[in-house]
Amino acid sequence: MPSSIEQLRGLLHRIDGRGYKAYKDVQGSYDFDGGTLYIDHVQGDPFAAPSKVRVRVPMQVAALPADLFGNRVRRLALEDFLARQVHCAVGRVAEGRRGSGKSGLITIDAGRQEVIERTAVVLTDDWVEARMQVGLPAQGRRVMGRQAVEMLCGELPEIAQKGLHARSLDEKRARQFAECVENQEHIRAQLEALGLVAFIADGALLPRETGATDRPMRRDEAVSFRSAESLRTTLEVPNPVAGADTVSGMGIPKGVTLIVVGGYHGKSTLLQALERCVYPHVPGDGREYVVTVPHAVKIRAEDGRRVENVDISPFISNLPQGKSTTGFCTDDASGSTSQAANIIEALEAGAGVLLLDEDTSATNFMVRDARMQALVHKDHEPITPFLDRVRELYEVLGVSTVLVMGGCGDYFEAADTVIMMRDYLPHDATDEARAVAREHASNRHSEARAPIGHGAQRVPQPRSFDPSRGRRDVKIDARDLDLIRFGEDNIDLSGVEQLVDSSQTRAVGNAIHLATQRFMDGRATLRQVLDALEEFFDQEGLDALDPFHRPGRHPGNFARPRKFEVAAAINRLRTVRMKQA
Repeated sequence: MPSSIEQLRGLLHRIDGRGYKAYKDVQGSYDFDGGTLYIDHVQGDPFAAPSKVRVRVPMQVAALPADLFGNRVRRLALEDFLARQVHCAVGRVAEGRRGSGKSGLITIDAGRQEVIERTAVVLTDDWVEARMQVGLPAQGRRVMGRQAVEMLCGELPEIAQKGLHARSLDEKRARQFAECVENQEHIRAQLEALGLVAFIADGALLPRETGATDRPMRRDEAVSFRSAESLRTTLEVPNPVAGADTVSGMGIPKGVTLIVVGGYHGKSTLLQALERCVYPHVPGDGREYVVTVPHAVKIRAEDGRRVENVDISPFISNLPQGKSTTGFCTDDASGSTSQAANIIEALEAGAGVLLLDEDTSATNFMVRDARMQALVHKDHEPITPFLDRVRELYEVLGVSTVLVMGGCGDYFEAADTVIMMRDYLPHDATDEARAVAREHASNRHSEARAPIGHGAQRVPQPRSFDPSRGRRDVKIDARDLDLIRFGEDNIDLSGVEQLVDSSQTRAVGNAIHLATQRFMDGRATLRQVLDALEEFFDQEGLDALDPFHRPGRHPGNFARPRKFEVAAAINRLRTVRMKQA
C-alpha cells in the first residue's frame, strides 16, 4: 500500500543534510490529494542520470473526455498532447536548478514537431500517468531535504494537476490536436488504395525556420504549397478541416516520380517534407497535412559504413580481383557500394517507396551517360546505374521511387511523373519532359545484365550482438540523435535521415537487444525478426525496451522507431554477422 505524502515529507526532513545515498530511503509510492507519486529509481549522486518518478491520477479525478482517446490513434495523440502539457506545467511550476549537478531539475520526454508513440505519458481507462525525471537536490553530495520537499511534495502534485486534469487543459486545443492526428492517419490509410505514395495539402508550409531546426518558417516569409491541377486529389477526413469534410492537395502517384529544376526552388525541401511525414505532425507545424506512406525509406550514399553479406549484384558486379558482390562484405564501403547496400537492405526490410536526392547520392551510382559508356566499356565498369534499375524496381518488385534530380535528364524516359518546382510551387512537367526526351535522345544503352530479382533474405546471428561493457551485461546508450553506444561498439546513424528524436535512437539500441533475446534464433530472417518486433510493440507497448524493466515502473524515455531504422542500426553494427537464407 502507498504511504502518504506527509510521510514522505517527514522522511525528507529527517535525511536533510545527510549523505546523498540517504535518498535511497525515499523509493516507494506516496498518495497525495488526487493521485499517487511513485519514486521508482533514485540516482546515485547529483551528477548521475536523474531519478525516475511517475505521477498517476485516477481517471475519475482527471476526468478526461472518453471520446478524446476512444481509439488507438486518438489515444496516441492525447498521450502526446498531455506530455507537452506536463512539459509546459513544469516550466510554470518548477523553480529549476537547485544545488549541485542536476539538482532541482524536472523534465518529461515531450515531443517536437512529430507525434510519435512514446513512454512519457500512459493513458488507460482507469488512470493517466506522467513519467518524469527529477534531479534530487543536493549541496555538494549532501541531501537538501527542504528543497526536496518542495519538489516532491509540492511541485510534482501541482504539475500533475496542471498537466493531467481536464479542468486545467484547453479542451478545444486537445480536441483539435487529437482530430488533426486522426485525420492524418486516415489520409495515410487511403493512399495505397488510391495509387498514391504521398499527399501534400494546399496551404501546407514546407520550409523550416533554418537548416538547424525543425520549426516551421513564418508564413509571411514562405510560399504556401499549391497543387499542380493535373495532380490534384481530394481526400475525405473524419474531422472537419476549416469547416470542410475533405482536404485538397497534390497526390504523388506510385511509380517513378522526378522532382526537378535548378537550385533554390524548393525541390529538396519537398523531399525532406516527404521523408519526415511518415510520422504525423502537430497542428500548426505547416506539414500536418503532408502525409507519406509508412514504408517510404530515404536512401543516400554513405562512405565508410560497414556492409555485411549483402547481395548488391543488381547494382555492382564484376569487381576487380573477382570480389563477390552476391554476398558483399566490407568495413569501408564506397559511395556507390554503400548506396547499393542501402537500397537492398531497405527492400529486405519491406520498403515500398525509395526517396533519393541527387545531392546526397553517389554520382557514378545514379547514371553513366552515353559519352562515358563510349569511353569506358561495361566490361571495365562494375556499376549498373540506378537509372537502369528504377523502372524494374517498380514493374517487377512494386517499389516506387521519388527522386530529386536537377542535373541529369536521362531519367526523363524512366519517369511516370515529372514535377517541376518553380518559385517553390509544383508544376506537372511530365509531357514536357517526354517531349524533350524524344527530341534529345540520350543515346545511352541500358547496362542491366540480368533481371533484378527479389534478393536473398539474411539471417542475423545472435552471438554477434554483444551489449556488455565493463561489469555490465547490458549497457546501451543513445549518445545523440545519430549515435548509439551498443556495449563497446558505436553505431553511426548519421546517414539514417528518418530518425527524428533521440528517444527513438535510444529505443533503436534497446530494440536490437530485445530482438536478440526474443526473436533471433539463428534461423529467423532479419525481415521475420523485424516483423515480430513490430507485432510485439503493437501488443505490448514500449516499456519492455528497458532491459531491466519490471512491470509498473518507469522504463526510461523511449519513442517508437520504425522497423527500417532498427534494421539500419543492425546493418551498421560492425560486429554483426549474417548468413544468407
